[in-house]
Amino acid sequence: MKIRIIAGQWRGRKLPVLNKPGLRPTPNRVRETLFNWLVPYLPGSKCLDLFAGSGALGIEAASRGAERVLLVEKEFDIVQNLRQQIIALNAENIEIKHVDATNFLQKGTMETFDIVFLDPPFEQDLLSSSCNLLEPWLNQSAHIYLETDKNIENLPNNWRIIRKQKVGQVLGILMVNR
Repeated sequence: MKIRIIAGQWRGRKLPVLNKPGLRPTPNRVRETLFNWLVPYLPGSKCLDLFAGSGALGIEAASRGAERVLLVEKEFDIVQNLRQQIIALNAENIEIKHVDATNFLQKGTMETFDIVFLDPPFEQDLLSSSCNLLEPWLNQSAHIYLETDKNIENLPNNWRIIRKQKVGQVLGILMVNR
């Protein structure tokens, strides 16, 4: 399987995705809509792609002008695949951390982000806990994109939903930190 970069400096490039259980790249149609929503906020932004998987969201952000993208992924073979993609693209603005996303968030940070992509494996029920751990990592007015297969409850009180889209079984929610 391959994903296609939709726009930006790597537009049209096809990147290989490993065939692994639970690894489901965000479909092109969903990514196109999401990045249309994010157009005003991407240039010069710092992006965090937790549970990076295929890297589709983070790499698309980097292609469209994000200043820095941090991909966080725990699976060794997926990290190796992401590293190969970053080398092939000569993407100097993308960094990969080989670590469990929950552990990464729990360690705390000196860095904050403008845009966060949060798309954990559906069957592991990690979304709510990850949202609560994410707070110190967010800049004021940061945008948070969640991808889930069900409605989510218990979101931080200062997050406001600004866009929603359901495609098949996938619900995409874009929020802003207020």
